[in-house]
Amino acid sequence: MGLSRVRAVFFDLDNTLIDTAGASRKGMLEVIKLLQSKYHYKEEAEIICDKVQVKLSKECFHPSSTCITDLRTSHWEEAIQETKGGTANRKLAEECYFLWKSTRLQHMTLAEDVKTMLTELRKEVRLLLLTNGDRQTQREKIEACACQSYFDAVVVGGEQKEEKPAPSIFYYSCDLLGVQPGDCVMVGDTLETDIQGGINAGLKATVWINKNGIVPLKSYPVPHYIISSVLELPALLQSIDCKVNMSA
Repeated sequence: MGLSRVRAVFFDLDNTLIDTAGASRKGMLEVIKLLQSKYHYKEEAEIICDKVQVKLSKECFHPSSTCITDLRTSHWEEAIQETKGGTANRKLAEECYFLWKSTRLQHMTLAEDVKTMLTELRKEVRLLLLTNGDRQTQREKIEACACQSYFDAVVVGGEQKEEKPAPSIFYYSCDLLGVQPGDCVMVGDTLETDIQGGINAGLKATVWINKNGIVPLKSYPVPHYIISSVLELPALLQSIDCKVNMSA
């Protein structure tokens, strides 16, 4: 790490600033209720939602060949058919998808203490939101949680040539803020994208948010710092800057 003070912080969005996983679970619970009350499904309702969750985790999205709405409706359509048999039911799949999506977006909020932290940090450093994912999906989340105003810039991977962990998206982000990679810290919950990307781009430091005390595989990238909540970041940044002052 270089001997300059931190000038900019790049934040991941999903499961770093907002509880995307929790919001998604709430969406699934609403779909289970719908399938059980309106369509009289029993345990099949949970099986369908579990199958969709697996499909989402393995999702490969290519915007040139399909739109995210069609792709995710197909996840539901396939899961229903795999579980119930019979002919495909696109109409029910659409109903499930849009209920899941709308419920999920309703629960994507920036907590008040996170808003306060971002507001205070921005008095000291520049802030950039750096999120992977499909343009439409991520922009809808950004709008739902009303986080854009807390940042100097927002960069969505699906709008760029390459996503995290490619160095190019980090260099682009640096250029937007008028800073060098060695001035910046990347904060995120995913080792393979947030942390690996920050290392690839030669950032000053990477900070991994490990909420559940996971022990990563040895093959995974090693972050410079680990915290259990994004709210621990201001104190960590102070300690990083203290090290710079002591070295100087």
